[in-house]
Amino acid sequence: MTLEEKLAQITGFWEKADGEAVAPLQGDFTHDLGLAEATRHGLGHLTRVYGTRPVDPVERARWLWAQQRSLVRDTRLGIPALVHEECLTGLTAWQAATFPTPLAWGASFDPGLVAEMGAAIGGSMRQLGVHQGLAPVLDVIRDPRWGRVDECIAEDPYVVGTLGTAYVRGLQSAGVHATLKHFAGYSASQAGRNFAPVRAGRREVEDVLLPPFEMALLDGGARSVMSSYAEIDGVPVAASPELLTGVLRERWGFEGPVVADYFGVAFLHLLHAVAADLGEAAGLALAAGVDIELPTGDAYLGPLAAAVRSGRVDEALVDRAVLRALEQKEALGLLDATFEDEPPTAVDLDSPEHRRIAARLAEESVVLLANDGTLPLRAPARIAVAGPNADRVAALFGCYSFLNHVLAHHPGVEVGIEIPTVVEALRSALPDAEVVTALGCAIDDDDRSGFAAATSAAANAEVAVLVVGDHAGLFGRGTVGEGCDRDDLELPGVQRELVEAVLETGTPVVLVLLTGRPYAIDWALGRCAAVVQAFFPGEEGAPAIAGVLSGRVNPSGRLPVSIPRSAGAQPYSYLHPPLGGDGDVTNLRSTPALPFGHGLSYTTFTHTGLQAPAQVATDAPVEVSVRVANTGERAGDDVVQLYARDVVGSVTRPVAQLIGYHRVHLEPGESVVVSFSAPPARLAFTDREMRRVVEPGELELWVGPSCAVRETEARTTLTGPVHRVDSGSDRWTAVSAR
Repeated sequence: MTLEEKLAQITGFWEKADGEAVAPLQGDFTHDLGLAEATRHGLGHLTRVYGTRPVDPVERARWLWAQQRSLVRDTRLGIPALVHEECLTGLTAWQAATFPTPLAWGASFDPGLVAEMGAAIGGSMRQLGVHQGLAPVLDVIRDPRWGRVDECIAEDPYVVGTLGTAYVRGLQSAGVHATLKHFAGYSASQAGRNFAPVRAGRREVEDVLLPPFEMALLDGGARSVMSSYAEIDGVPVAASPELLTGVLRERWGFEGPVVADYFGVAFLHLLHAVAADLGEAAGLALAAGVDIELPTGDAYLGPLAAAVRSGRVDEALVDRAVLRALEQKEALGLLDATFEDEPPTAVDLDSPEHRRIAARLAEESVVLLANDGTLPLRAPARIAVAGPNADRVAALFGCYSFLNHVLAHHPGVEVGIEIPTVVEALRSALPDAEVVTALGCAIDDDDRSGFAAATSAAANAEVAVLVVGDHAGLFGRGTVGEGCDRDDLELPGVQRELVEAVLETGTPVVLVLLTGRPYAIDWALGRCAAVVQAFFPGEEGAPAIAGVLSGRVNPSGRLPVSIPRSAGAQPYSYLHPPLGGDGDVTNLRSTPALPFGHGLSYTTFTHTGLQAPAQVATDAPVEVSVRVANTGERAGDDVVQLYARDVVGSVTRPVAQLIGYHRVHLEPGESVVVSFSAPPARLAFTDREMRRVVEPGELELWVGPSCAVRETEARTTLTGPVHRVDSGSDRWTAVSAR
């Protein structure tokens, strides 16, 4: 291969028009090359063929097949391009199903269902000739002020890892390669600011930020990894051999390609200032282990070619990256593909099966935070529905949905899929009730002119449903989403004032939060009749919410992230050591308004008889069992949560750590025994010598309705020598059974 042919295989091409800016600083990059010129020597990746603008999928498939045939016929090597797309909440394409956001996956605590969703998404992608999906996001939530919280799964690395692994398995079962992002540390940014430096210590990186990636690679077999924009302790990840080679390849044995987050190689020069020019940036990234530059070849084409020819960059680094890129194409069957077959002539990207999965995941992810008995609604004659998210389709979707990510740039274009709003779903769920609506206020301005209509409607109703929350967008165009960070955790705009005004009417208020992050709503928990949390529940989200309000759905979601008490208490995680919580050494409370794992139901569950052996070897799994009973009057799902605390450690340890969970459905009066097996990797931590170990000593175990409640407890003693956990043999795989 010539140098130009090699570089072509490790870069992408993005066919887009002016104004189609759906990536950070995209407008700062201009390319004069058309597709024909850009592919003269071949091409590594075609970037977002379907996900850049609203295009008819069948027509675009014809275009794609023609371009692939051209690469096969008209370039010397005849290698087709690999096509990648975003797929965080479904294939990010016009007319494609849009599922709940990852924070809702976390609230479901249902890996099996997440795997089903991944397989459905992968099937759509494969049908359209897409080979690689840029998902899942495995960043652990560290600060709810960060705008990208809605893309994340949970504040607990084990939950992130199990659900992320399930998504990987589902997507890849359809023949589409998953891409883990953003490796690593991105979510631990200073003050919750996008792109801000990460000050995490090595132990936090090892014990909190890396485990989900390890799980998805070693247990899930993920085929691709995306490097993070972040710098950790002054070293940008895209220029870190320690992470991209030392951890990924030497420790974990990963052999697939590492792709750059969009423009991430150029950012080494433009933003991080660790490279004098794009050629030096390319050399740093290649040496660290970034194999493919996405979305285009800003650094890996002309600047890298010049750096190689001048001797500043060793061509062997290029060869290493090219081999990884070609090995991936070979695994996908692209090296032998001719594209002489015909593209699909009909596609259904939002089939009944997509809808079924979307509906079930939405229902399982709705969290009932508080309820004085008002819910479920008992045949009210008149309901007032107000709030900026009550009758707004976009309120149901996250930042990386096609509607909010792309369609926002194309006003006037139809959404392309059927999406009821909360008001519409409530009218359908409660056909005998009169539903009176009033906007009340907008998402994020100070206009209070709609308060009077909202309070009037509430005063004349039996119950008021207030649907408040976020609008997902990018780079300041939303209240949450990429580049939409917060310096407070109050509801945006004057939404809190609206809620308080309606509360003053005396009518019972059901507060529905449609958000992409948790807000500080402790003021509402004791004053509202009920509070319902939905984390951007997708195309079937409104019927799911209406189902919970009407009683058709028994809520079973659990909080994957703590509900904060204030912005000033951030960053906060339930995984804190003893001095990270409340105590007599400070006058300020740090504990959240509601804890990780919390969620109410319309029935009641008890957890009794937690059984654990008196002793367990440090290199053996901890085997425990607990009896779970439905003591209420209706069927429901419980999420059984097993927590542990290492009583004494060589370094400070969390006061609570989830080491197992299991969703179980029980009929009224039914009880089952749920068993857990927690392998050593799930109990391990990084000791003073930076070794990942399980130490001998006492272990407290409990099961309860959240991390903060010990409903049934047991103790065991870990015995034997310190066990050194090895990534090659000690796996995280979840084991639980009825």
